[in-house]
Amino acid sequence: MDGSLVGRDTTVEQVWQALVDGAPVLLEGPSGIGRTALWRAVVARAERAGWLLLTSAPTEAETAVPYAALADVLRPLADQVPALPRPQRVAAEVVLLVAEHDDIVDERAVGAATRSLIEAAVAGDVPVLLAVDDAPWLDQPSERALRFALRRLSRRPAVLLTRRTDGTGPPDVPLTRRTDGTGPPDVPLTRRSHDAGPPDAPLIRPDNAGPPDVPLGLEDGHVGGRPVVRVGVPPLDPAALHRIVRTRLGGTPSRPLVARIARDAGGSPLLAVELARAVLRLPRPPAPDADLPAPPSARHLLAQTMLTLPRRSRDAVRLAALLTVPTVDDLRAAGVPADALDPAEESGLLTVSTRRISFAHPLHAAAVRESIPPGVRRRLHRLLADAVADPDERARQLARCATTADAAVADELAAAAARQRARGAPAVAADWYDRAADLTPPAAGADRDRRRLDAVRCRIDSGDYAAAGVAAETAAERSTGAAHAEALLLRATVAWCVDDLPTAVAVGQRAAAAADGPLAGRVHAHLTLFQDAPEPARRHAEAAIAHLDDTDEHRPLLTAALLLLFFHEVRAGLPARTGLLDRALALEAGEPSFLAGSIPAIWWKATDDHHRARRRLHRMLDLAVARGDEPWQHEILTHLGEAELQAGRLAAAATHVAAARDLGEQLGTGLVGETWLAGLLDAARGRLAEAGSVAEAGLRRADELGDAWSRRLHLQLAGFVALSAGRMDEAATAYGRLVAELDGSGIAEPLAQRFEPDWIEACVGAGDLEAARAGLARLAERHARLPRPWTTLGLARSQVLLRCAVGDDPSAAIAVLADARASVPGDVLPLERARCLLVAGRAYRRSRRRREARDALDAAAAEFTGLGAVAFAEQAHAELDRTGRRSPTPTALTATEERVARLAAQGRTNRDIASTLFISPKTVEANLARVYRKLAISSRAELGATMGRPTGPPGSLPR
Repeated sequence: MDGSLVGRDTTVEQVWQALVDGAPVLLEGPSGIGRTALWRAVVARAERAGWLLLTSAPTEAETAVPYAALADVLRPLADQVPALPRPQRVAAEVVLLVAEHDDIVDERAVGAATRSLIEAAVAGDVPVLLAVDDAPWLDQPSERALRFALRRLSRRPAVLLTRRTDGTGPPDVPLTRRTDGTGPPDVPLTRRSHDAGPPDAPLIRPDNAGPPDVPLGLEDGHVGGRPVVRVGVPPLDPAALHRIVRTRLGGTPSRPLVARIARDAGGSPLLAVELARAVLRLPRPPAPDADLPAPPSARHLLAQTMLTLPRRSRDAVRLAALLTVPTVDDLRAAGVPADALDPAEESGLLTVSTRRISFAHPLHAAAVRESIPPGVRRRLHRLLADAVADPDERARQLARCATTADAAVADELAAAAARQRARGAPAVAADWYDRAADLTPPAAGADRDRRRLDAVRCRIDSGDYAAAGVAAETAAERSTGAAHAEALLLRATVAWCVDDLPTAVAVGQRAAAAADGPLAGRVHAHLTLFQDAPEPARRHAEAAIAHLDDTDEHRPLLTAALLLLFFHEVRAGLPARTGLLDRALALEAGEPSFLAGSIPAIWWKATDDHHRARRRLHRMLDLAVARGDEPWQHEILTHLGEAELQAGRLAAAATHVAAARDLGEQLGTGLVGETWLAGLLDAARGRLAEAGSVAEAGLRRADELGDAWSRRLHLQLAGFVALSAGRMDEAATAYGRLVAELDGSGIAEPLAQRFEPDWIEACVGAGDLEAARAGLARLAERHARLPRPWTTLGLARSQVLLRCAVGDDPSAAIAVLADARASVPGDVLPLERARCLLVAGRAYRRSRRRREARDALDAAAAEFTGLGAVAFAEQAHAELDRTGRRSPTPTALTATEERVARLAAQGRTNRDIASTLFISPKTVEANLARVYRKLAISSRAELGATMGRPTGPPGSLPR
């Protein structure tokens, strides 16, 4: 898919629905906003849907080629041309350049031929789409022929047009380059007001032309009485532009930079790519309050405009461009006369209101700033710093003109940075803190260190992890004592944010060695989070608790340490001390800790209390959104995806996982957890190849980084994929490696990994009953230590598999399995409950109890299908086939079948139904055939009687 289509799903759907409903659509937007990409996407969708496409994408050069666009439109209908009346046939052959004739072709014949060909097409069995990109660039003969045909068609095709709205295209009113006064009377013949010059002189709309016409005369009501649906192509948000830039350029600036690019580009993908390209060419990224580079074309055009201005106007424009929000008052205070900006305003460079000055485009101001020599620019910044009243603007101007250490300026910058940070602008604050540190005199070393650390924290808050990591390392190198330990802790935090756990632990341990007192408590609290192995994590948690008290300053970290101690004790196989959890929840007082606030939800997920986990995670997500804390949002979305996956709500899980991946890409995280979850979703939905690729890539990355956590996740995924594909030996091997990894890590209770039942199934399938029994013993141990619904179902399911494997009568085990399934509510573990039915069905089949097997497998297939678990549904159907009877044909009507049936029951003909539903008569016939079969009827009379009965929910059989 074209990268510029990112973020356009809603617009594509809006356009598509309007076309399906029979309304003509006009896509409008400025150059570079992505109109053509949207147009192509809709055309491609119509092609996939089997529509007949009549398309043209004219260019400016083709406006001088008569019928160039019409030939494109009519070419798919060329085989119908011989059947036309002779005048129309000659006209069409001339347009299509398929024959030469001595006859003079009348434009009306071309219009008539166009009408006849399109009319024949829409009378066929498939929908027809007439789609023209950049319709105002249509050559005039083509435009007139299409306008003629569309106004006269009794049944019209779907129509999709695009038009630019920024003045870069041709005039909106139909124009001609002829100067002899001839031509159809309804076509204005307009040139410049002096109406002189060569035939290729630029054309303009007449001053009295009024609002732009809709191309091809598709004003409201002109086509079948349906108003034109005007769809303005909206600007793209920073997230979508981030993905486009990455696709187009192969790399992206940092997320805060992408947000600024999106702002300056006005949401235009084309302009965003050019800005990003210019940024990536720089030796270093621009600071948050520095200008983005203007494209060369903007610089060139602006230079020409500036040269035409008087000197005092140029100086005024420079001062205005150097202000963050240029106002008349600030310029007056800087000595600019009231009329100095008049020439610039007349040139269209900017506009002046009562209090504010606005450049026509942000790039204009950037290009002005870029053109100012450095020395002059510093002098102007100093002038503005002394003139402006706003303290933040004064600090900004001081930062740009100071060249040597200055304690007063550094203090003003630090105070302004604190204000920006408080206002939710951490990227700007980070740069100001850095600038304040640079301007801090050597004698004030403590102030300098503090400002550098504040800058690192702001970069972390803004999600710019790459810059934060570099800044933290630099701060650690330039500082000693507590500041050195703090910088190392920040560096470790950055590593954790990007899923680089080995680095997080190694650097965090260096920080712990350099810290003491409450700072040591903070470091140990973080190390508890970074550590994967339970034992060292427990030691760090206990150390953190020893160094921290429950004062307001330390309460969040103490809460986190208590939660992490609880978590790691459980992972170590110790009894769950829920008192620690209760104490931590009481301490947090409704404010979940960033470090460990998700642990209660992890615990509730692990114990299958999905409702409670979901409720906490959504409350945390609301808090994170309200605060604009995107790293926290990313973590919570990942946990929500896992919670819904474990709860069997695959659609909800997919939504959360997709949101987490999208945000993770923008933040620059390692994407480990969310990609693993996406792989599990793919496997459950039957997309085994995609899931297998995720497992392979994850294992490669884990080996490269020495990341044991990632290795365990992807070994589980690899085993699940192989099991779902029936590759039992491969699955058993992957699960065996996972067991070895866990045993070597000291993790007795891997809360998020529920693999033992699948390991046992793989071992049974591979014929390794000894390993299967070992797996059963391991699962029984986990159940004895912490009984949960999933362990209850897993044990019962595994017992059935082992009984069948050794040839024992599975009846007693199946009864236990039935009781276990009944003990777990249907909304707790729906996928695992359905898998119990699948195992029971297999056991019944192997015991030659076919009726019980079919009942269990039918129920399993239905439950899997309802959940969207395609892979398991296919397994259930395969087992049904082995019973000697395929699963029964579905009896529920689809939405389309039900609509067709109801219209047919009303006495509508197939053609009427096809026209109403925008499908072909053959499709109507096929739907009716399926309806008759499902309802066990054979005539429309029976259909009328059946459809007249009361019905169940939409899509169900009438009853």
